[in-house]
Amino acid sequence: MFLRALAKDLYRSQKEVEGLEQELLQMDPGADQEKVKDRLRKAKAELEQIRKVMEGRKEQSRSSLYQPKSRFF
Repeated sequence: MFLRALAKDLYRSQKEVEGLEQELLQMDPGADQEKVKDRLRKAKAELEQIRKVMEGRKEQSRSSLYQPKSRFF
């Protein structure tokens, strides 16, 4: 069930990125493109995060969460 929810999120995020890219291409040069660029940047970051989770890559492995960390180094 978790995988199905991730797949739906991945699809939704891909469509959002594609839509924002199309919106940016169709905007007039004098229009406020910065807001759309900011939304696009955030959507791409979310998409990449979902892809990493789908591929099984996480920033920290579970084993490193349970190892004691030294604060004196």
